[in-house]
Amino acid sequence: MTRGRILIVDDSEINVEILKEILSDSYQLATASTGEECLNVIREFAPDLVLLDVMMPGISGYEVCRRIKASPVGAFTQVILVSGKASKTERLQGYEAGADDYVVKPFDHDELLAKVRVQFRLRAALAKVWEADAKLRAFNEDLERLVEQRTAQVVGMRDLTIFALARLAESRDPETGAHLERIRNYSRILAEQLSMQGPYTGQIDDAFISDIYRSSPLHDIGKVGIPDAILLKAGRLTREEFEVMKRHTVIGAETLEQAARQAVGCGHFLTMAREVARHHHERFDGSGYPDGLAADDIPLAARIVSLADVYDALTTRRVYKEAFTHETAWSIIEEGRGTQFDPAVYDAFVARREDFLAVHEESERLAAEELAGVSALDAGR
Repeated sequence: MTRGRILIVDDSEINVEILKEILSDSYQLATASTGEECLNVIREFAPDLVLLDVMMPGISGYEVCRRIKASPVGAFTQVILVSGKASKTERLQGYEAGADDYVVKPFDHDELLAKVRVQFRLRAALAKVWEADAKLRAFNEDLERLVEQRTAQVVGMRDLTIFALARLAESRDPETGAHLERIRNYSRILAEQLSMQGPYTGQIDDAFISDIYRSSPLHDIGKVGIPDAILLKAGRLTREEFEVMKRHTVIGAETLEQAARQAVGCGHFLTMAREVARHHHERFDGSGYPDGLAADDIPLAARIVSLADVYDALTTRRVYKEAFTHETAWSIIEEGRGTQFDPAVYDAFVARREDFLAVHEESERLAAEELAGVSALDAGR
């Protein structure tokens, strides 16, 4: 069994010898004659207990005690002050310095030994507390990691499910391709830029950016309620058909509103999705649909998705049109600044226009690879 370690600090050789005689059979001992030497020996000897004389040349025992207790090893080192002064004031001064006990000279040998043993029992009890605390901290850290992993899995499955539902709605239009993936990336880019410049920096934080990335693919989910004859019509819609088409904003919003009321833990995200679904066809000048909202009355997320959606519609082929060049799309969007689009959102688009182009080109590359893979598979049949 490992013996406890005691550092004896006293400038009197006689006192040191007396203490060594009392303690040497049961403990490992080291000695120091000054406060400065004590602080140096502690770093090498790492005692469990320090028997510290109060009156010494140089640094007093009170100050040495304070320094020990303030050091990194202070919580692991017990200190008993040994002094010829027995007044209440001096005892209190010792305890205020951090001493764990106070012994008055001349001391009874058996009493001193008993006090030393008490301090070692106290230290052993504290060691068990530290060990239990370390185990508890480790357990909590493992639990937090497990919760984070499970939460990430749940969020991931939720996002996959939501995205799958959005793609199901879009799948009725075979020419939309990777529209949803592009929309979520365009919306994220705009939100990131708006968080750094313009009038909305105080409104857009990491949670907003995350929510708009997840919610924007649901902007047209209401199209599930639009007849194919209208949704997939190649030519211009009649006035009556367009009124039916406009209903997809209301259908989507009502569907998502019901989901938000029943959601646990993601109601805020679905609330944004509902706002986007209902209002992404509103115009900044108030001439849009379904509610004719204008300017700041249009939810910010909807204003962001509106520009992202128009950009994607312009630069990709649809049943009713061929794809415009990016330069043409940029010019059309510029014409809508302040009328169709929030000027601040347009300015964010200008600042990140090259990022929009990169997203589009990456989407085209992936589509080409997928098409090549399908062609190779067909050829091998």
